[in-house]
Amino acid sequence: MDQVAFARFVRRAVDEAKYRRGWTVTRLATETGVGRSTLFRWLSGECQDFPELSRVRSFCAALDIPVGAAFTALGVRHGDPEPAAEAAARADVQRIMRRLTDPGVSAEEKTVIREMLRYLAHQPSARAS
Repeated sequence: MDQVAFARFVRRAVDEAKYRRGWTVTRLATETGVGRSTLFRWLSGECQDFPELSRVRSFCAALDIPVGAAFTALGVRHGDPEPAAEAAARADVQRIMRRLTDPGVSAEEKTVIREMLRYLAHQPSARAS
């Protein structure tokens, strides 16, 4: 996800709503169905996870913006994997990496994790080589 590009996209949309419609951030949140705190996270580019598609869609619909523009800003191209599924997979990989680098996790458990990853990736085990 391109957080900077999405933040710029949201900033332009918010500015447009303020100047052309006279909406405040509170009114924008009400009209779009996207909470104020979510809007501020989007504006700051501090989204940790991929934004919920339903919120992006309602944001765009309320402001008469093609949802494709939001997806482009997010870095999603036609034919890319489902953004929410990709974000969930990335979160899982990050959790696995934390376990593999955690000094509190035993070497045996790290070996099991690595073997499972090799199995899932259909790569031969390091022991079999």
